[in-house]
Amino acid sequence: MADHNHRQNAVRDHDDEPLSNSPDNRVTIRSVRSLHGTLPAHAHNGVALPGPGAHYEEEPLSVLQCLKTVLLATRINILLIFIPLGYMAEKLHWAPVAVFMLNFIAIIPLAKLLGYATEELAMRLGENLGALLNASFGNAVELILAIFALKEGKIDVVQASVLGSVLSNLLLVLGFCFVCGGYKYTSQTFNQTAAQTSASLLSLSCMSLLIPAAFMATAKGLDQTANIQHLSYGTSIVLLIVYVLYLFFQLKTHTHLYASENEEEEEPVLPLWLGLVLLLVVTLFVAVCAETLVGSIEGLSESWNISPTFIGLILLPIVGNAAEHVTAVSVAMKNKMDLAIGVAIGSSMQIALFVTPLMVIIGWFIGQPMTLFFHTFETCVLFVSILIVNYLIQDGESNWLEGVMLLSTYVIIAIAFYYYPEQE
Repeated sequence: MADHNHRQNAVRDHDDEPLSNSPDNRVTIRSVRSLHGTLPAHAHNGVALPGPGAHYEEEPLSVLQCLKTVLLATRINILLIFIPLGYMAEKLHWAPVAVFMLNFIAIIPLAKLLGYATEELAMRLGENLGALLNASFGNAVELILAIFALKEGKIDVVQASVLGSVLSNLLLVLGFCFVCGGYKYTSQTFNQTAAQTSASLLSLSCMSLLIPAAFMATAKGLDQTANIQHLSYGTSIVLLIVYVLYLFFQLKTHTHLYASENEEEEEPVLPLWLGLVLLLVVTLFVAVCAETLVGSIEGLSESWNISPTFIGLILLPIVGNAAEHVTAVSVAMKNKMDLAIGVAIGSSMQIALFVTPLMVIIGWFIGQPMTLFFHTFETCVLFVSILIVNYLIQDGESNWLEGVMLLSTYVIIAIAFYYYPEQE
């Protein structure tokens, strides 16, 4: 009993500390708390919990215990009840607003589970493969939503959703990180070189949108549709190559720039096969909910009298970024700004440098004319947002006022797009 009480006190008193100092078997509070109530008294899957002379033999988790661990890992999972409700709403032909909102809420816990499964597999596959898996599935929800919208020919929604994801991560998520972190700390520092590298890559991706817009602006009166398509295909291939080189830069040649001294390692809870099954099942559910959600956008637009561009730019990114938003803010309040910056700016960079050109290539193959030509207003908004972020992070420090600047920029953009006329 004394040993049990000692373990509970250690968990309560050291929320930010690894439970074991051994470099081979460190584990964070999140992992251990997810195991509490799901494991037998002396079965901890090889995880060494604190306590004087504590020692437990490794016992593998049963499938039931693994599933219980996953479901109880976060309170957000209570929203999973909206998955059958969203499916039922679509099959029973409920109002488009109800169909949209139910599937909108259902994707939020699915996005969190997708990230959980990806992290579990990443820990099993090793550092390099794990980092590659995280990079590939880090924006899986946004990618799935964009693919279904593109398949239905809603190119304006696809362009708005990828632009909205960049702006949401760059202004909303990062802004809340600066504000919430600045509430507890007067000033916070982060790795300036790594943050500036991601911001520079964002500037490159913004340039790839500025060129088609300038191309069209200087060729008025002429049909440049074919030329813009070819320009977009070539540019997209270049951006994808740059993204691959960036992964090589991050995972091989300059790993020291992305290593955090206070980074805590976690022990995987799920076996490899169950992690793969969870990843596939969650991806399938995300695809079903995304297809239903995209199908209800037109009805929602008519019911609420708002443009599909506003839905794609403001509402859809909330779904894909919900889990990242919570993660980034929580680590920012623990003064782990390197991780918060990596989540916010890193996700924006992946959307701009990977998801957007990939959607252009996919549209090329399925016969949908998706291009990198965004309207001048949208391109200017992206350019100004990236410019502001570059100014704010160039000193390697953050405070709450800088967060207010980012949030106010996002609010102004949201108001502007609410009244922005729908383009033909």
